[in-house]
Amino acid sequence: MKHIKTLFHFGYLQAISCLFPVVIFLTLALSEWISPSFISRYDFILIVCILTQVIMLLMRYETIDEMKVILVFHVIGLILELYKVHMGSWSYPEEAFFKVGGVPLYSGFMYASVASYMCQAWRRLHLHLEKWPPSWISMTLGVCLYANFFTHHYIYDFRWFLKILVVILFIRTMVRFTVNKNTYRMSLSLSFILIGFFIWIAENIATFFGAWTYPGQENGWEVVHIGKISSWLLLVIVSFIIVAQLKHTKNNKNSLTKEQLTM
Repeated sequence: MKHIKTLFHFGYLQAISCLFPVVIFLTLALSEWISPSFISRYDFILIVCILTQVIMLLMRYETIDEMKVILVFHVIGLILELYKVHMGSWSYPEEAFFKVGGVPLYSGFMYASVASYMCQAWRRLHLHLEKWPPSWISMTLGVCLYANFFTHHYIYDFRWFLKILVVILFIRTMVRFTVNKNTYRMSLSLSFILIGFFIWIAENIATFFGAWTYPGQENGWEVVHIGKISSWLLLVIVSFIIVAQLKHTKNNKNSLTKEQLTM
């Protein structure tokens, strides 16, 4: 009975950590059938995303630092979107006022929603990383993973080589989290795979409701190729490395402040 209660509480914490992604997907779904006539669908989704962030901040559901992280990911995601749309990897066929280079500005929030989940889950589950590699190594790997999304259009795709490096680098890293005052441990590599898989499911839902369109989906929706899990897995790793590094930097600053106060 205790384990069942803990499992439900874990599910609850996961659910409330997913608030921002859920709002985005609900908006995508509802706007497919119901949207104001005076504004384009993409612009409507953008306004909902902005208002959601403002409300979450005002209600202290989200902290200032978490909002900063989300804005950083919005920019990172938007840059990637501009490049990928330009290269024809996918498209946004609908018209919108807030659209640059064929990319609606709301698209950056889809990447930011992943960061929002990570920040929320980190705080609510009291995440702690064991045997995390040196920061310069993890950040270098993160930069290489992100760069490969751009460079593979012109040179060799290094994703499998990078995945091997990820396994080598994080094979000993464990995630420690707390639920109902009970502490559990999980392999970081396994958590990457699980998050990447669930994002792939979310991607299928998003494309079904017309968030964007892959080549081959122009004449009707079809399941996103299973190989996309590989791409999302790499993106999840990049996101986690950035969030972990920001958390590590903040903790170091807090520790320094405490030492200064006790001197």
